[in-house]
Amino acid sequence: MSFAETGTLSTMKLLYPLTAAGWVFGVFGQQKSFAANPILGSPRLNRWGLHRSRVALAERLARRRRAALAHRVPAADREAFDRDGFVIKQDYLPPEIFAAVLEEVYGRPHQAYEMRQGQTVTRMTPLNESAKPGLARAIGVVQDRGLTDLTGYVAGRGGAPIHFIQTVIAEPHRGAADPQTALHADTFHATAKFWLFLHDVGEEDGPFIFAPGSHRLTPERLEWEYEQSLTARGDARAHHSYGSFRVASDEMARFGYDTPRRIAVRANTLVVADTYGFHSRAPSDKATLRVELHGHLRRNPFVPWNGLDVQGLPGIYGRQLDIHHGIEGLRQRYLGATPLWRDVGRVAVDGPAQV
Repeated sequence: MSFAETGTLSTMKLLYPLTAAGWVFGVFGQQKSFAANPILGSPRLNRWGLHRSRVALAERLARRRRAALAHRVPAADREAFDRDGFVIKQDYLPPEIFAAVLEEVYGRPHQAYEMRQGQTVTRMTPLNESAKPGLARAIGVVQDRGLTDLTGYVAGRGGAPIHFIQTVIAEPHRGAADPQTALHADTFHATAKFWLFLHDVGEEDGPFIFAPGSHRLTPERLEWEYEQSLTARGDARAHHSYGSFRVASDEMARFGYDTPRRIAVRANTLVVADTYGFHSRAPSDKATLRVELHGHLRRNPFVPWNGLDVQGLPGIYGRQLDIHHGIEGLRQRYLGATPLWRDVGRVAVDGPAQV
């Protein structure tokens, strides 16, 4: 064993009490991994109802917080979300503003990070404070008060979303299947993502798929959550064992949900969805690339209020991704952790994959 490996093991031993405390506190927060947290993954505790209780309590609190946010959101958007679990707004931006966003996003390189998942590469171009000189229009769009309110309503929790330009590059003839093409829920509680598509995404271009109504916790869904919790820790599907449960599309009727729907869109269409609902990317037989302004909002589901969001504080808001990448760098240096996202420098949003 090398000196570096010995040092890493010693550091991990010293940090074990903190890790164990994190497992305990994680039960009362947004931790979801049955594999990484032995308390959440305990078959005995889950037979006694640990996961089922977390899901049910999170859902009740989300409904309460959402009701407090309802006055900020147009009635038509509330009705669409309450029915389907997502909101679609075509021609979202005025034409002149959309054209200005396209002009600053395309045609020049921006700082980016990439992650490969099988046949698909996702590129993240942060819309943070340091990007303002070149992406001011895009940042203004994603930080709009109305979009923030709608995102909070969908998430069942007011707060400051994280924003970036997302590029999804599908390379169907390379590598294993993309795990995000399997129908799944992101986590065990309400959480929101939005996409403002910068170009058309057709039926054959790997569009977003969502099972309408699957954001609602029905008794059948809750029973299924309980069943999954008993075996999730040892499940061979890595994402499933991490708490992002995979599901077969033919189970939607069992839960009382509609058949999964492909959401093909025109450019300048906004989609906001609760990704506790069952969703996926559609697999594509051809190479595709799509670009969108993207945001997501996920917070501790057991906090009863909407305000007091740490990520919305001055000095943090707009810098969340900088802070995240800084922490990941420290974990890589001192704990030997493998970073999920790779820094690829300055690249065009529609350039070829770098990883």
